[in-house]
Amino acid sequence: MEAELESAWELNPTFDVAYNLGNTEYKLRKYREAAQYLSFALRHWPLLKGVAKLKPNAEKWLAESRTQVGAVAVTVSTAGAEVLVDGKVVGRAPLEGEVFVEPGEHEVEARQAGYAPASQTVTVAKGGGVEVKLAPALAKSEGPTAAGATLVGGGSAAGAGAGGPVVGQPPAGPVEPQPVPEKRSWVPVIALGAASAVGLGVGIGMTVASNNASGDGRAQADAILKAGGGCPDAPPAYEQACSELRATASRVDTFGRAATVAYAASGVLAIAAVTYALWPRSATVASGKVRALPEARIGYGGIAVQGAW
Repeated sequence: MEAELESAWELNPTFDVAYNLGNTEYKLRKYREAAQYLSFALRHWPLLKGVAKLKPNAEKWLAESRTQVGAVAVTVSTAGAEVLVDGKVVGRAPLEGEVFVEPGEHEVEARQAGYAPASQTVTVAKGGGVEVKLAPALAKSEGPTAAGATLVGGGSAAGAGAGGPVVGQPPAGPVEPQPVPEKRSWVPVIALGAASAVGLGVGIGMTVASNNASGDGRAQADAILKAGGGCPDAPPAYEQACSELRATASRVDTFGRAATVAYAASGVLAIAAVTYALWPRSATVASGKVRALPEARIGYGGIAVQGAW
């Protein structure tokens, strides 16, 4: 079960997967992992009535797990820096939440291209927490070396003629500037991914609501049968109960359809985000831009591509 949930997390890190993983790790007494997943789930908990009753469980398990581990709040002055704890990557700055660790001594480090690594060693107590602030400094550029020193006649210390112009040969002609690839904007990917997550959350909520309504319907039907009644051509004594049963069945159908539409929309948005992220960018600016727009309807989903060539 744990392996399946971890695979699902790698593919789609959403609050419901984090909730189930946190519950599993808590039961296995892996409190550090449980705290990490449960804190993620609570930060991303949707405002859906169908899953609201599960939230107190997550809060209780997180509170109990925190008493067994330590927490490190990491702040890095340079956005996008890779953050490592004990040599293991835990994310990029700014980190969304705390990093949970086993009690004891730990090394926190920040790495980023063009900057010197910054690190700090901290000791975290069981049930306690510490703050770490890292400020990577710009890496110093290297000056000219002896191997690059120019000698009289166009030679260099590394060898005659190395690094200098060759006497008797014409200078090289102008070099055509290479076109600069157009920078990709990640805003659409973030927006589509967030919309996909919302759609998935709505689908889960509608599924839970449909299941609850289905359970209510079964209970109502059992009550009618036990009383010796029936809804086809129901006598007046059972008309009210049968009317409520039909209304419940209608709710089950409505919630089920809404869940199907939400799941389909979530999938379409996720595909659109991946398509945009992986679509190759031309090195030159085209006369028109291509746009991939998700399209979702009842019983139908897809992507509409617009552009000019």
